[in-house]
Amino acid sequence: MTKDKIKNLLWQHVLLLVTLYVMTLGVAVCVRSAVGSSVISTIPYVLQQAGEKGLGVPAWTIGGYTTAINFLFVAIQILILRRQFEMVQLFQLVIGAFFGTLIDLNMWLTTWLVPAAFWSKVLTQIAGSTILGLGIAMEVRCGSVTMPGEGMPIAISRVTGWNFPKVKIWVDTTLVCIAVLLSILFFGAWQWQITGWGTLFAMVYVGMAVKAFSKHLGWFDHVLHYRPGFRRYIYGLARYIKRTEAD
Repeated sequence: MTKDKIKNLLWQHVLLLVTLYVMTLGVAVCVRSAVGSSVISTIPYVLQQAGEKGLGVPAWTIGGYTTAINFLFVAIQILILRRQFEMVQLFQLVIGAFFGTLIDLNMWLTTWLVPAAFWSKVLTQIAGSTILGLGIAMEVRCGSVTMPGEGMPIAISRVTGWNFPKVKIWVDTTLVCIAVLLSILFFGAWQWQITGWGTLFAMVYVGMAVKAFSKHLGWFDHVLHYRPGFRRYIYGLARYIKRTEAD
């Protein structure tokens, strides 16, 4: 691999980490809305609440459970694809762990966000879903390793021949249903603040937001194709200093 290719790959993944931060910020804000979390965090949120109340599961954070579920998604991909599984996709484990860590970071950064009135919860949910949509649109632009939550439906689609959007809907619906069943199992009732109308809203709205943002990410494409170089910074700084001294 040439030096330029290495630099391009590193820059691509630096931007991927930025997009993951944006995505997890959206996830955290949706959780704070208290009217339903995004799909990816429904099961982790239920398990986190159960662990916090000592109901027989580890007292992990939402990010911790998200990481564990992302690892499970990768394992399922390996079982489904077998020899067709590309070893480079194991990098999903790193991305999944980083994603979970960033969720915890953003949950901490948004501790101040406690909407009380219904209208404020609605606005919080809309804001979180919008931020999540922006993050996903940017992440897709990076064209790097697939996220575990997307990789599993892609694997199912490859094996079954079903189109990806249909598989994605079924997978998301299954995750929400599992979260509801776990809520009833642990708490004896549906936990609307975890899987409420906000969850259904996010399932529809986030996809719309991704499509809308994708039409206006030319600026991000420019950033993505930019190639940072230490020498040009030093050269530019030297020219600036020399010009300043001359003045």
